[in-house]
Parts: sequence; C-alpha cells; structure tokens
Amino acid sequence: MTESAENMPRQAGLAALVSFFTRVAPGRWLALMLLALHAAVVFDADVAVTRAFLLAHYGLFLLWQPLVRSEARIEPRLALPVFAMAALLVLVDSTWVMALWLAILAGLVGAVAASQNARSQRLAYLLALAYLLALLLAWVLPQSLGGAGLPDALQAAVRYGLPLLPLTILFLPVSRQRGASSTLDFIYGLMLSLLIMVMALGAFAVVAVAGVSYAWALVQTLLGMAALLLTLSWLWNPRAGFAGLGQLTSRYLLSVGLPFEGWAQRLATLAERERDPESFVRDALADLHELTWIHGGSWQAARGEGRFGEPAEHAITHAFHGLSLTWQSARPLTPALALHVRLLSQLLGYFYAAKVREQTLREQAYSQAIHDTGARLTHDVKNILQSLKTLLAAADMSTPEDSERLLELMKRQLPQLATRLSQTVDKLKQPAEMDVAHMPAQAWWTALQARYEHDDVQFFAGALDDALLPQDLFDSVADNLLTNALRKRQAEPGVAVEVRLALHPLVSLTVTDSGAPAPEHVARNLFLSPVASDFGLGVGLYQAARQAARTGYRLELPDNQAGRVGFRLQATERSPSP
Repeated sequence: MTESAENMPRQAGLAALVSFFTRVAPGRWLALMLLALHAAVVFDADVAVTRAFLLAHYGLFLLWQPLVRSEARIEPRLALPVFAMAALLVLVDSTWVMALWLAILAGLVGAVAASQNARSQRLAYLLALAYLLALLLAWVLPQSLGGAGLPDALQAAVRYGLPLLPLTILFLPVSRQRGASSTLDFIYGLMLSLLIMVMALGAFAVVAVAGVSYAWALVQTLLGMAALLLTLSWLWNPRAGFAGLGQLTSRYLLSVGLPFEGWAQRLATLAERERDPESFVRDALADLHELTWIHGGSWQAARGEGRFGEPAEHAITHAFHGLSLTWQSARPLTPALALHVRLLSQLLGYFYAAKVREQTLREQAYSQAIHDTGARLTHDVKNILQSLKTLLAAADMSTPEDSERLLELMKRQLPQLATRLSQTVDKLKQPAEMDVAHMPAQAWWTALQARYEHDDVQFFAGALDDALLPQDLFDSVADNLLTNALRKRQAEPGVAVEVRLALHPLVSLTVTDSGAPAPEHVARNLFLSPVASDFGLGVGLYQAARQAARTGYRLELPDNQAGRVGFRLQATERSPSP
C-alpha cells in the first residue's frame, strides 16, 4: 500500500510531463532542434559537451519528427533503427556522417514544407531548410575539405548570424497540428535529399580533381546541376512534337509488361459478345497470357469462382464491385507492377459490375413482361366475372313474368362473355399478338351498351361510321373505368355515370361520374405507376395507360373535381390505321 502511494505522485508527474510535451507546437521543437544542432556542430567544445548537444538534438528530432504520431506505439523492431542512427550520429565523429544527416534532415523538412497550407507554417519550414543548406554548404563541407578556404568573416557569419533563422522560427506563430505520414510528399523529400547529396559530392569531386577553391567548385557544381535540371524539365514536357519523358513515364507505368490498349479493346469486344458475367470474367482472365510476370491466380464472385494460370508463391488480392481477384507471381511485385495490377483489377471489376447490372435488368424486364401480361389478363377475367355477377343478380331478382326478358338477356350476354373469355385464353397463349384485333365502332358500341344495360349508365355517341376500333384496348379501358365508377355507388348512392364515344376529329371515349374526385397524390401517379387499391391489384389504369400508348392512344384525367370526374381515351394526332 505504501509503495503504491509513493508511485502515484510519480505517475501523475509523468502524465503531466507527457501532456506538456504534446501541447508544444512542432515548430517549437524544430527551432530547438536546430539550435542544439548548431551548438554541437559550429561551436568548439569538449567532446562530451558536443555529444551531449548531439544527443539533445536527436531527442528533439524525435519529438518533432512527422513520420510517426506521438500517440502511436513503436514496435521494438522499428525502435532499433532509431537507436542505431542515434549511436552513429553521437559516437562517430565524422563530417561526412554529419553531411549525410543534414541531407536527410533537409529532405524531410522539405517534404513537410511541401505539405503545409498555412503561410506561417510554410515560412517556418522554409527557414529551417535554408538553415540546413547554409550549415551544410558554408560549414560542414568546407570542414570536410580541411577548412582552409573559410574566411574569418564567413566563420563569424555562420557562427553568430545563422542561429537567427532558428530563433525566428521559435517566435513564429505556428500551428500545433502534427503532419501525418499520409500527407508527406516522400518522393519530393527523397529527390531533395538526393539532390543535396549529389551537390555535395559534386563539389568535393571538383575540388579533388581540378584543385580549385571550394567556392569556385561549388559554383561549377551548381551551374552544372542547373543545366541538367533545365534540360530534364524541357525533355519532360517539350513543345516540338516529341511526346516527352512525362508521357513516356506514364505510358510505361500503365502498359508495363502488357499492351494495355490492346487488352482493353479485347475486353470491350468480349463484353459485347458475352452476356453471362462469370463467363465474361473467365474468358477475360484467360486472355492475360501476355502477362509474363503473372503466373496465375483465382477469382471469386457471387455466382461462381475459378482459377487461371498456374499457382505461384507470392499473391496480391483486390476486390472491386463484388469481384475478388487474386494475382500470383513468382517474385514480389514492384510498386509499379502492383499499381498496374490494381488498375487491371479495377477495370475488370467495372466491366463485371456492368454485366451484372445488364443481367439484372434482363431478369427484371422478363419478370415485368410476365407481370404486365398477367395483370392485364387478370383484369380481363375480373371484368368478365363482374358481368357474370350482374347476370346472376338479374336472375335472382327476376319474377316469373320476367322469364322471357331474362332469357333474351342471357342469349345476348352469354355468347359475348364466352367470346371475351376465349379471347383472354388466346392472349395467354400468344401475348405478342395482343391489341391486334379491330372491331367496327358501331358493333363495339352496341355490345358495350348491352353489357351495362342494367347498371343505369347513360350512353351518348355521335355519328358512328365504319371506323375500326382496337377491340382489346377499348374493352379493357371501358370495363376498368365503368367498374371503378359503378363501385363509387356503393359508398355514394346516386352517382350518375355516363359514357361518350366520338370519332371526329379524333377518336375518343369518355367516362364521367358525379362522385368524389381522386386524391391529388393518386391522380398524379395514376398512369405512371401502380397505386394502392382496396379492391384489386392497383394496376388496372396503369396497365390500360401503357396499353393505350402502345396502340397509339392516350389515357388521361382531364376532369378531377367534386361532382365531375372524367377519364378520356383519345387517339394521338397520328391516329393509327387498322
């Protein structure tokens, strides 16, 4: 209990110290790191003092470094290079080790500077980069060459004037946000480090070979590097018709090991020829025999799986749009080849997803065709059943004196019902021939009046000539509209229903009732999609509207107000000929 009580203040103090370190802005650590480096490199001191400053510099570097977040745990295998670099920097007294460390540090600072958005933050890192370059070129490199060429004025400027840059960074308003490793431009930092190393080695080589002064060797090296960079920049994106190194590099990355354009063209051709998604993937992967760096692999989808080529030791897996691809190679893939494999996998996944959607649309279209045919035939059967119920109701209410009238009614109605039922069965056998039969307008109008002569429906028609009407369309629309209108009488007794047929100037059939109007949301979607219905499937008028559109007619609701609800079936301007 006593040891626990003694450890509690220590743990609290350690937690407070860690909290303090995490609150310090990275720019402050950067400035202190550079000041410690300056004290260790520039000022002449004992070996113990110099190593102490170098150790403090490296510790401050660990507090500033943007590669690993401060809250992340470091594995032992990753901590070993950290201690090894610290031992090399502190224990080995060599100007070339220091020059290498300054080049690496300058590349890392440059990478962080390239990822900064705020002006003050970018300025701080640019000042740090300028300090590191000045320390390397004006002090460390001349020291490696013997230091004979360093004038006293330059030594004083480096010794006492160069620390002004870290001091400026120390008092700049910098952000406390730490850069994550994913935001660093490592390629930029690597290129900057290599450029600094080439410059240092170039100056050393010119001094060693030509025997000139360090300043003149540095000027020659800078001029040579500037000429080389200028030439490379012109070759990267020239203006004289040459494609340029940039396009050649991009083309190589996209087509490394495989003629990408040819394979993409064959893939598109295969997509047009093959309808099954799994067969398409199998044939596309079998066509990758030109990939010499890929030995084989496997693929897996929702409806199938398979293998291609031969198994190998190393594998890489990508999954796009429900298609999982595993590529196997004899050796680990380079970053360029890994990017290429990812691009191929993504392209194949997009094509596979398109084939799956195409197959789904075909299945939905097939199901929709079955549903449309079944719904239309169901409504036809329902209308025929309604007519039979009307006849049965007339027979139940008839008296012995009405037997003769009832017999005449049965003789007129039953043959028509039998004909309509036979037509419905024929439609079920040959759905493609629906809406083909035509009937004279006068005959159809007479048959319609006979079917609804006991339902108190008023019929009005203009002059009827020998014009032909699509029988199936007019029967389906008239039965649907009259059935809906007569159903209103069950809730609203006394609803008047009237039917009008006109052949000029355009053929039109209008059914009007004096009942309640349809709700706005129902009227808006009445002919566009199925609607909820308490008495049927809710697709009667929707199917009738689609049937009318296929036949050259238009079903609409011109009147929808209390006391007058009117539906109209009208031919379009280009009225179809029989």
